[in-house]
Amino acid sequence: MRPLLTMIGLFEAVTGVALLLSPSVTVSLLIGAPADTPAGLVVTRVAGAALLALGVACWLARSDGQSRTTAGVVTAMLLYNFVAATLLAYAGLGVGLAGIGLWPAVVLHIALAGWCVACLWSKSMKRARFTPSAARPFESERGAN
Repeated sequence: MRPLLTMIGLFEAVTGVALLLSPSVTVSLLIGAPADTPAGLVVTRVAGAALLALGVACWLARSDGQSRTTAGVVTAMLLYNFVAATLLAYAGLGVGLAGIGLWPAVVLHIALAGWCVACLWSKSMKRARFTPSAARPFESERGAN
C-alpha cells in the first residue's frame, strides 16, 4: 500500500495547496469556470484544506504497513476517489462544464479508486490465507472432544 499512499498523498497535497493559493485558476482549469464569488472562493479554499489534510494523512499512513489504520485510510480514499470521479463526470456530462483538466482528473480518480480496491483486495486475501487457528477459537474446542 505504500506506493498507493505515497502517490495519493503527493497528488492530494499538491491539489490542496493549489486550491488554497490560487482557487480561481485551479477551478477554472478543472471545470472551465472560475470560482470568482467570495462564497465560491471560501468553499474552494476549504476544499483545498481538506485535500491537503487527506494528502498528509496518506503520506503519514504510508509507513504503517498492512495495519487496520492503513486499510481505513485506503478505504476512505476509495470512497473519496469514487465520489470525486462521479461528481466530475457529472459536471462534464450532466452540467456541461469542461476545463482542460476535467477528463484527465476523472480518469485519474477512477484509476486511483481501482488501485485502492486492488490494495484492499490483496490485503483481504493475505489475511484470509494466513489467519492463525487462534483466531478461530471453536476449531480447537471441537478437536479436543
